[in-house]
Order: sequence, then structure tokens, then C-alpha cells
Amino acid sequence: MHYFNIISYIISHIFLILFIYLFIVHRYSKIVTILSCLFLFLSLSILDGFKLLLFPDSSLCYVLVTILQIILTQSTAFFNAKTKSSQALFVGLSASSYVIVGAISAAIIKIYSGSSLLALVGSFAVHLGILLFLSASIRNICISFQEKSYDRNWWELCLIPVFFYCSFSFIGFFPHTLYENPENVPGILFVVITMFVSYTVVLRYLQSESKKNTIYWENMLQQSYIQGLENRYYFVERAEQNLKILNHDIRHYSKIIDSLLKQKKYEEIKAITEHISHMADENQLEEYCSNLIVNTILSNMIVKAHSLKIKVSLTARVPKETPVNDYELALVIANLLENAIQCVQSFETERRQIEMNIHCSKSQLFIETKNKYEGEILLDSITNLPKSKKNGNHGLGMQSILAFSKKMNGTVGCYLEGGIFHIMMTAKF
Repeated sequence: MHYFNIISYIISHIFLILFIYLFIVHRYSKIVTILSCLFLFLSLSILDGFKLLLFPDSSLCYVLVTILQIILTQSTAFFNAKTKSSQALFVGLSASSYVIVGAISAAIIKIYSGSSLLALVGSFAVHLGILLFLSASIRNICISFQEKSYDRNWWELCLIPVFFYCSFSFIGFFPHTLYENPENVPGILFVVITMFVSYTVVLRYLQSESKKNTIYWENMLQQSYIQGLENRYYFVERAEQNLKILNHDIRHYSKIIDSLLKQKKYEEIKAITEHISHMADENQLEEYCSNLIVNTILSNMIVKAHSLKIKVSLTARVPKETPVNDYELALVIANLLENAIQCVQSFETERRQIEMNIHCSKSQLFIETKNKYEGEILLDSITNLPKSKKNGNHGLGMQSILAFSKKMNGTVGCYLEGGIFHIMMTAKF
């Protein structure tokens, strides 16, 4: 019986490692990842020998070894994960929950058939079926969430596989096994069905919400872009009209200057030329950078800031063509500037000041905003970035900034100094 359990566990360990390998975005090369998985397989198999062969009747040994196996499994998942995030932990815990279903199937088949060989073959088939089903249904969702935005709620979702694993363990294996209580088989089958339904529904719901957020920000960006173009059209139209008036009046100015020249009144002539120059400067369109999309968004945000009597000191060096998606870059800039505007708009007029520096080249990106702040700024303990006072999580704007940073393999950081809030983003292409 012990040897049957050992073989059953070995089969489960193989599929556990396959699940982790397939459902986690790897940080290291294939060779390093495979070697770490091989180390996990050997460690789990050796520990199985302790609780099934050396100390088969010791409940304490069973519990301690199982806890150690769980720690090793989750540590390996974290070690191989590209980002040490809640998504990686969720995948590692889920792997343990799904694999234990295959182990339970071996016990159920043996109870009803009495054949160890049939139980092992059936267990292998169940494991394979589960892996193929999950690969087709939720693998892409898991991978996409690991590659995308930070989501604090995934730490809470990790409770789902934890409770399913505990339910399977206590109903099927400890302190009494299914062999001792076969009447528990219908109950544990119902728990298995519940787990599959729960995972599929929850993950697809999260995917749906993620798509909604993406669509929301795309709409916001397009709206801001359109508003920027409308503002630009208004300024162009106004400048053209003023320049037409200036061109019409230039004849009169010319006659006045000729008359003053005859009278040798040079100071008056200088005043007239300065007035003409000033009018020309006033009707010159502001170009913040060479990139059309970024310049349009900046124009719209500056107009909004000026409408709130906020002074913006802006330096933007963004070329016409950038190594990143122009719309995504513009969205990040708009979010950072929007957050700064919201922070200072309630201050006294003289304190409504924002400084923003944007430098983008073929090799790197640097964005920095500075603004005064009042009261307490809540920083997330994990990302060390501001979070909303309403729900204790990052706002949608900050989540969008983090998603862009991760996509570019960049970094986002902030610090408070002398009543000034600084936030910076850097990335190398």
C-alpha cells in the first residue's frame, strides 16, 4: 500500500512541476528553470519516503513533512517567477490544489476497482486531462495577468487555493483517508467540481474587469487627444485671425514709422516695433515637443492646469518617433500630470505649482513630476507608491503607470522631501 501511494505521489509531483513550468512566466533560462524543477521533484520524493515508509504511523511526521513540501513548492514557484508577485503565489498554490485532485482520483479508482494498476493509470489520465483542460481554459489568463498590471486583490485570491487544498487534505487524507471513509467520496467529488467552476468563473471575471479598465483608459486617452486637437484648432484659428489683423494693420504701422523717422523720434519707433514683436509672439503656437500625440495631450493638460490657475513648468524632449507606443506614453504622462493637478488644485493660488521633466530617446526614458503636498500621502507597502484614500489600493491612473513600467521593464519610484512630492519613471530600451 505504501509503495502504491509513493508511485501515486510521484505521478502527482510530475504534473505539479509541469503545472508550475507552464503557468508561470519564467525569470531564468530554460536550463535553470528545469534544474530547479528537478531539484523540487527529488526533494518532494525523498520527503514522501519519510512520511510513507520510515514513519508511516506518525501523524506529526506527516504534518511536518507536508508543511515542508508546501514551502519547497511555493519557494520554487517564486524562484522561477519573473515577478515576485501575488500572481506567482496564486499559480503555485493552485498547482498544489489541482494536483491533489489527481491523487484523490487514484484513491477513488482503487476503492471501487480494487486494482492498483488501474488506479495509477486512471490517476495519470486524470492528471493529464486536468492539465490539458486548464492549459486550454485559464493558462493564457494567468500568463497575461503576470505580464500586466499590479493588482493588490490577487493576495486575497490566494485564499481560494489554500482553502481548497485544506479541504481536500482533511477530507481525503488526514487524519483519516478515503480508504477508511469511502462515504466521503461523493462529498470530495462535489468539492472538486466546485473548485473547477470557481477558478474558471473568478479568473474570467478578472479578465473581463481588466478589459473594461483597458477600454476605459483607451477611451479617456482618445477623449483627451480629441480635446487637445480641438484646443489646438481653436488656438490656430485665433492666431490666424490675429495675424490677419496684424498684417492688415502693418501698413498703418509702416506709415507711422516713416513719419517718426522723419521726425527722428527713435524711442517711439522702438516702442512700436516691440509692440509688433509682442503681438507676433502672443500668436505663436506653443510646441512642447516634436511628438504629435504627446504634444497634443500635453497641450490639453496644460490648458486644464491653467484653467485651475496652476502654474506648470514643463520640459519635454520627445522625438517625433519613439521606441514605445506613443499613445501609451502619452497616457502615462497624462496620468502623472493629472495626479499632480488633483493634488495642488485646492491649494492657495501661489502654491499651485507643478514641475514636469520628460526626456525620451532611442535608448531610455525619464519622466519626473514634482509638486507640493499637504497632509499625509498613503504609500503602498509593496510598491512604495501612492494609493487611494478611498479603497486603500492604487487608483486606476497609478495602475496604468505601473503596467506601462512593467511592460518596458522600467522602474517607478517616489519620495517626499521638504513638502515636495517627487515621482520618477525610468526605463531603458
